[in-house]
Amino acid sequence: MKKLEIIANRAVEEDMFDRFRQFDAHPHYTKIPIVHGEGTSNPKMGDAVWPEENFMLIIYCDETLAEKIIKAVKDLKMDFPDEGIKVFEIDVVGSV
Repeated sequence: MKKLEIIANRAVEEDMFDRFRQFDAHPHYTKIPIVHGEGTSNPKMGDAVWPEENFMLIIYCDETLAEKIIKAVKDLKMDFPDEGIKVFEIDVVGSV
């Protein structure tokens, strides 16, 4: 089992879900709609200085679906290279 954490600019959210459909990746997910922070791209703070905001998806899935989702995110990053789109993959031992 895998845990994926996807953090991206809110401006690409609809495009990301479109890519999931294109890559036949239909995840069950938890969405945190507004995420502020600073990574390797411009800060996303939702204020007057840094007005943009991110969103975050948390997805638990099998390895096959994780591969499809990661491919979809990589494909999206090619179209939006400056938007700070990141996906983190974590192995999960199990759940209770």
